[in-house]
Amino acid sequence: MPEELKRINKFLSEIGYCSRREADKLIESGRVTVNGIIPEMGTKVYASDEIAIDGIIIKNTKKRFVYLAFNKPVGIVCTTDTRVEKDNIIDYINYPKRIFPIGRLDKLSEGLILLTDDGDIVNKILRASNNHEKEYIVTVNKPISQTFIERMSRGVYLKELGQTTKPCKIKRIDKFNFKIILTQGLNRQIRRMCDYFNYEVLKLKRIRIMNIKLDMPVGKYRELTQEEFSNLKSLLSSSSKTYKPKQYKRKHYGKDE
Repeated sequence: MPEELKRINKFLSEIGYCSRREADKLIESGRVTVNGIIPEMGTKVYASDEIAIDGIIIKNTKKRFVYLAFNKPVGIVCTTDTRVEKDNIIDYINYPKRIFPIGRLDKLSEGLILLTDDGDIVNKILRASNNHEKEYIVTVNKPISQTFIERMSRGVYLKELGQTTKPCKIKRIDKFNFKIILTQGLNRQIRRMCDYFNYEVLKLKRIRIMNIKLDMPVGKYRELTQEEFSNLKSLLSSSSKTYKPKQYKRKHYGKDE
């Protein structure tokens, strides 16, 4: 049976090296070679080709995928580039197998983030068109008005990003705290939405991603339970994992907040 040709980003995703988005960044920066040659974006490869990143040959040694839930502390950066960021999530967790975060929380935010070596699941969770919920608790610097709650829930035009946020669910907890459920993850979305109404975010914690809830201490991680993963797969069963061209070009795509 002849070998199947696959795009490099898909190949690296399927063997668990990184997500397709991260693979595209590696290709664009010239860090990937195929049989000793730097490829163009979209180049297709065979599994038997010699694919290297930073001169190190990549092999498919994955036996099973890893799915972790992690309670990210404030100050940790959600990047896999350990050469650039000192306080990066990969070095902090120090997991014995190569993994990468699904989306991100910015440096000043804390709470639940998922990590995996399953590149195909990343796009299914992140794509806003799949409408997967992420829930946060937010503390702001002044009393929360009913007008603020109602207007936030309808969507906010973010001039910096050139688009209006999708309608969301939001509920006041007390004078300075509210819960918000998003189905998209624009760059610094909650902070930008609050700033639009002259509120400053003092604390932002993600407490849920789809069916996965935050239930471990700050700085700790655990594997997803079999029940959690089965329910997650069920929720993702009808989700698309491919990018539309206009989404791929958006610089803020996949930036959770």
